[in-house]
Amino acid sequence: MTSWLVHYGVFAVFVLMLIDAVFPAASELVMVYGGALASGALTHQVDILGWHATGLSAYLAVVLAGVLGYQIGSIGGWWIGDRGGEPFVARYGRWLHLTPAKLERAEQWFTHWNDWAVFVGRITPVARSFVSIPAGVFESPFRRYNVLTLAGNSIWCLFFAAIGWGLGSNWDTFHKDFRWVEYVVVVGIVVAAAYWVLRFRRTARIASADDDSSR
Repeated sequence: MTSWLVHYGVFAVFVLMLIDAVFPAASELVMVYGGALASGALTHQVDILGWHATGLSAYLAVVLAGVLGYQIGSIGGWWIGDRGGEPFVARYGRWLHLTPAKLERAEQWFTHWNDWAVFVGRITPVARSFVSIPAGVFESPFRRYNVLTLAGNSIWCLFFAAIGWGLGSNWDTFHKDFRWVEYVVVVGIVVAAAYWVLRFRRTARIASADDDSSR
């Protein structure tokens, strides 16, 4: 991911944040590393559509790319939830890790916070990626949804890019000291993928057996 950010700059930030609006894509790391690049303390500079820069302009470009990418992804997620509703989530939600249990928790979240669930969700790690589609499913007003998303989204991008800016030249040390975290994450992804495949195959076998018995 950091290699992609180095090579594609604000475009990579935009795309990764767009994905993160509906599926966790490590938005914290994206914005932190983008801010570190913008600080000018690293070897590489921020690629702003072919123009390489550091400093305040680069920082603002990274933040703007993150905010725009996430906002567009959030609109797409809301539209999917609004058009597809609960039947869509029940059928395809597992592809987005939006299981019935998570949808039920999201419903409780929206019931508790009402429309402010969008804002609170946008500044809550991990949960922020599971707000867009449920907001559409539970018919969160589109205009208010966008305003609250933009507010939480902007705070998130500004805050984490500022952390990256502050880390600056200490990024390499930080990255080396916490490299073991990357290994843990990779192992976790592999285990989760294996579990998902086994569960999917088991579900498919049960469904096939049910079809055979009903004939």
